[in-house]
Amino acid sequence: MKRGCSFSFHTAAVFSAIAFIYFSTIFIFIERWFGLMSSPGIMNAVVFTGVAGLCIFNYAGAIRKDPARVPSSYVPDVEDAQNPVHEIKRKGGDLRYCQKCSHFKPPRAHHCRVCKRCVLRMDHHCIWINNCVGHANYKIFFIFIVFAVISCIYSLVLLVGSLTNDSQDDEQQTADSFRTVYVISGLLLVPLTITLSVLLGWHIYLILQNKTTIEYHEGVRAMWLAEKGGNVYKHPYDLGTYENLTTVLGPNILCWLCPTSTHIGSGLRFRTTYDNIAGASITK
Repeated sequence: MKRGCSFSFHTAAVFSAIAFIYFSTIFIFIERWFGLMSSPGIMNAVVFTGVAGLCIFNYAGAIRKDPARVPSSYVPDVEDAQNPVHEIKRKGGDLRYCQKCSHFKPPRAHHCRVCKRCVLRMDHHCIWINNCVGHANYKIFFIFIVFAVISCIYSLVLLVGSLTNDSQDDEQQTADSFRTVYVISGLLLVPLTITLSVLLGWHIYLILQNKTTIEYHEGVRAMWLAEKGGNVYKHPYDLGTYENLTTVLGPNILCWLCPTSTHIGSGLRFRTTYDNIAGASITK
């Protein structure tokens, strides 16, 4: 499901930064290091254009793709033996109910105050895509981060290489003609590379644990409460490293970096460690 284009100041800033870095990389960094018409120049231009194109494609997809909302008709079936996990409120022990949306909330769903609706498997609201990151668009958001990190590192290498490759005769021309471009590019690429790399590492960790950002913070509190009571807390959706990867990215490894999400299901029910335990007991 796609929503209408939703541009904002932040998304316009991201598109502007991508355009500036792309043209600087192609027409200045590659040109000054290899020469744009040389074989290495053409090869690097083609590869960088492909990576940048995938970055833009997935970024636009993360903006446009609806993260998946909770159906207004959703009612949890507490007698369903196939679904032993029902999340409850911290106080009172009642099933989770959203007063703002006037419906029950499935497991892992949360209300977004910005979007003013409940989002399935909500991770967070991202101002840079002007959209929630949730059940239906989490994978494409993750793929965007992957290609954004690759693009930034690639561009930064080309920037440094073009600077170190300048001959003595070109130093004055570089200082006069391209100083501003190099400074702006450096001020963009260095913090972007660091920030996006940290963000990528964070989401790789979350995927390996089959958690969302919200669940991580809730898990810290749950772990503290469990330890306080002498118990051991285990995230109920942690199925093991490989199962966690396939749950989020899909069963086909070759499609892990493809923005397809036919494997994700409805988002109203998720496999848990209790399913594995129940299956094991049945086989015995």
